[in-house]
Amino acid sequence: MGQNGLRSTNMAFTKLSVQSADVGKGIVPASTPETDIWAIFRALRDTRSLFGLRPGHVQTLQAMLSFLKHGHGDTVFASNNEICRRIGGIDERTLRRHIDRFVELGFMKRQDSPNRKRYRVKSSDGRSISYGLSLTPLLERASELLAAAQEMENARRDRIFIRKQILTKLVHLEEADPENMLSHEVRRVLRRKLSITEYRALLGKLNAQCEQMSTAVDTSNTVKLSANDGQDVRHHSKSEKEQKDLESANDDEVPELRNLTAVCDQATSFATSSLKNWFDVENHARTLAPMMGIHTTTFEKAARKVGAQKASCAIFIILQLNSRIRDFGAYFHSITMGRRESDFNPTLLLKRLSRVQPSCP
Repeated sequence: MGQNGLRSTNMAFTKLSVQSADVGKGIVPASTPETDIWAIFRALRDTRSLFGLRPGHVQTLQAMLSFLKHGHGDTVFASNNEICRRIGGIDERTLRRHIDRFVELGFMKRQDSPNRKRYRVKSSDGRSISYGLSLTPLLERASELLAAAQEMENARRDRIFIRKQILTKLVHLEEADPENMLSHEVRRVLRRKLSITEYRALLGKLNAQCEQMSTAVDTSNTVKLSANDGQDVRHHSKSEKEQKDLESANDDEVPELRNLTAVCDQATSFATSSLKNWFDVENHARTLAPMMGIHTTTFEKAARKVGAQKASCAIFIILQLNSRIRDFGAYFHSITMGRRESDFNPTLLLKRLSRVQPSCP
């Protein structure tokens, strides 16, 4: 409390600038054009989260800016009551809190008169002193605010762009494998508001998954046999040759039915009745596909593209290779609908398998 019973903070005057005589002679002082003032306001409105401002703060600033008149400087002379009415009837205590926040952030400056009224006084030679709420600090930070707003807009557009890429990848992935677990996980994450870094991470995962599905996942998991090292090496060499046969040559000839069922005894063993014709084989392949993690929709798409017989051969052969293929679904997609579809040769691979498995009839 001061000597006169008033709070000392209310009597603290800020340094006032005295305008030159040109003001009294009808010359408009140099200041930011009115259109620029509102551009600065929009920039602060769009970046308010960076400064911890709420919508109420923005409404207060908008009301205060509406009191400015072109050519009359950047000081608000309206009383608190007038500002409250223009905002829409907020209480004066809330207005004071908003003003304090703008002063704290350096967007506004109080220039108090001795009686705390807001007005302008002029001398005979045209000089003037303004008492009120100065918005000059806000205008001086125009470049900072406009740059921040542009940066936020760029980030927003980039997030939308990457999100669209993610959604496109999801559609392609789900067309190939509707039960893909990564697809379900990504869609669940997309329900939240994500940063651009998080969006890029999701896109990276989807790109890797799509690349895996378009390229044969043919890393062999060598089956250990009770043999010496030389036999292990020969076994690994045979596995590599089988994979190359699966992805080489351009012969689309469908193998003999008897050869397919004889060599691929793993698939045949699951049949509840004898496989007498291709109709039986195709139906059996449709039964095996979901058991192998290959969705029925994926099998039907492959059947439409390469033919039901060739798609069925792929099911039988993949099951025969078993542990040598890491991901049945991705492998099936690759050799029937992916990049290696034209190289898939069932006949050539069955010949190779028949030599590896001499016990097959």
